[in-house]
Amino acid sequence: MTNKEFDYLIVGAGLFGCVWAHEATKRGKKCLVIDRREHIGGNTYCENVEGINVHKYGAHIFHTNDKEIWDYVNSFVEFNRYTNSPVANYYGEFYNLPFNMNTFYQMWKVRTPEEAQAKIQSQIAEANITDPQNLEEQAISLVGTDIYEKLIKGYTEKQWGRKCVDLPAFIIKRLPVRFTFDNNYFNDRYQGIPIGGYNKLNEGLLEGIEVRLGVDYFKDREALDALAEQIVYTGKIDEYFDFQFGYLEYRSLRFDHELLDNQNYQGNAVVNYTDAETPFTRIIEHKHFEFGTQEKTLITREYPQEWTHGQEPYYPVNDDKNDRVFREYRKLAENVPNVIFGGRLAEYRYYDMHQVIGSALVKVRKHFGE
Repeated sequence: MTNKEFDYLIVGAGLFGCVWAHEATKRGKKCLVIDRREHIGGNTYCENVEGINVHKYGAHIFHTNDKEIWDYVNSFVEFNRYTNSPVANYYGEFYNLPFNMNTFYQMWKVRTPEEAQAKIQSQIAEANITDPQNLEEQAISLVGTDIYEKLIKGYTEKQWGRKCVDLPAFIIKRLPVRFTFDNNYFNDRYQGIPIGGYNKLNEGLLEGIEVRLGVDYFKDREALDALAEQIVYTGKIDEYFDFQFGYLEYRSLRFDHELLDNQNYQGNAVVNYTDAETPFTRIIEHKHFEFGTQEKTLITREYPQEWTHGQEPYYPVNDDKNDRVFREYRKLAENVPNVIFGGRLAEYRYYDMHQVIGSALVKVRKHFGE
């Protein structure tokens, strides 16, 4: 017997924290979930504007090949049939993504897979890059010059804030090229958006669990730690250890939301702007995620930017330098008693949503010896 009020204090109400809290509660444990934001769900949070579920922190499209995880999320909320089929806008020219026969027809007017393959291979051969030294050379060696110049170069340089020739080749290990007329971006068997938005999923996971919002763990750490037997920490791992090995680096994002009085702005949920001059990387039209028929529409322009301490961290910069620093923090984490580290920030890796959920389920089962 102990005098602790809770079995687990979960720091962070994102997907990892929500799944952990749900699973621990299911096993008879008492959990407290805290988050410094004023809402649950982390970056999956949706804000309802004029009846439209706005993905407040960027587009979140659920996709997985794992039937167990698909059934798991659908046990909390039904998912719709949304299929991610983004379009690229290059100076007013439109191309389907991923690169497929629609893309190749628009670019070269080729009509058969054989013609498309021959065109790409001729450009690869002409470039004659045998040992790619940077991202530009790697991309051209995979898809040729036309696709690189129109659909990769400008977008990638905006996303990373660096020239492609200054980015390492390993960032692009492969590029999906399809010689079919298939605009489905993901190959995963299961794909969709929660009907009514991601808040339904997160509220379902946290049903019956105490949640305290607007709570900064680091402002009252000692008192919060004293509430529970164990901590589940999902925040930045370098912050947990007071940045003693320095800051881990991220790319950040700025979102410009605009409510419009027309029903349909761009005809697609996601349109990427792949030229170098347009300052944003894409425009999201949120109503199309749920096949909305509202009188108004809301669009979001997405601007990548350098991350500085205090901004929201979105994409870990998993280069050699940052990975070395992370390994130092991970060594410390492995030796902290009664603290479980999990999720995108604590593990310093980019997770898709199904991967976060899968990671949480694996760690829960391991923790409970199942």
